[in-house]
Amino acid sequence: MNGERTFLLGLLGEHIMESLTPAMHEAEGRRQGLPLVYRALDPVELGLADVDWPQWLLTARDFGYDGLNVTHPAKQALMGVLDGLSDDAALLGAVNTVTFSGGRAFGENTDHIGFSGALDACGIDASAGNVVQIGAGGAGSAVAYALLKAGTPQVTLVDVDPSRARSLVERLSHAFDASRLRVIPPEEATAAVGAATGLVNCTPIGMDGVSDGSPIDLGALHRGLWVGDAVYRPLRTTLVRAAEDLGCTAFGGAHMVVGQAVASFGMFTGRPASREAMYQAFLQGSGTPAPS
Repeated sequence: MNGERTFLLGLLGEHIMESLTPAMHEAEGRRQGLPLVYRALDPVELGLADVDWPQWLLTARDFGYDGLNVTHPAKQALMGVLDGLSDDAALLGAVNTVTFSGGRAFGENTDHIGFSGALDACGIDASAGNVVQIGAGGAGSAVAYALLKAGTPQVTLVDVDPSRARSLVERLSHAFDASRLRVIPPEEATAAVGAATGLVNCTPIGMDGVSDGSPIDLGALHRGLWVGDAVYRPLRTTLVRAAEDLGCTAFGGAHMVVGQAVASFGMFTGRPASREAMYQAFLQGSGTPAPS
């Protein structure tokens, strides 16, 4: 190990004991010969209710953690206790990565980096045409931000709660031209997909334990459309499989999860991580064979 320091990292949130994030980070640490310990910090597993998330973060800092990944429901709850925020995290109103240095806690948001990395990994040029995005919640905020940063001419948001979509437009309009965003009702989604070059699902539809369906009428898919899905269990959702059957470039949420992990590993350790190695660690941990 060459006498290097040991990194102590954690994942903070609820119902996270089956997360593959710890395994990905520890596998990458081993690959690099870097002493690294990554633990899941889940108050629910301890039988705790009414969790004080800011206090959990401060306790982790005082215990000597170097950094934390943060997931539901703590992403917004920690905002007020942090000593600093990246511009991205401030705009998106959520953090998913916290680094500690000199007793200070700094918040980042790598969700959008994860999606940008997925686009790059699949060779997708998001600036080539308009994109329809289903879902404007937490994942949807990061995806819309990533699409706009990538140069997508127009992102059409579809959400069962129109006010949530409009709120996202308002937030992102502080950084981007509002004319590049529009909100349509769900009943207009099929027609919008027919005229789009990209489609992204940012809802839980298609997730194991939620539903095995699609967030959009599969008849709306067409050749030349690229398709992304934030769901990573299963590796290929109904939507992704249907798109692939048509010959479309399509990817599931595994690429996003790995992209987030790659970005946060670099923030925690100051070292670049291998996307391919972390993706293979994800596949191994999920017990899913690599796509052929």
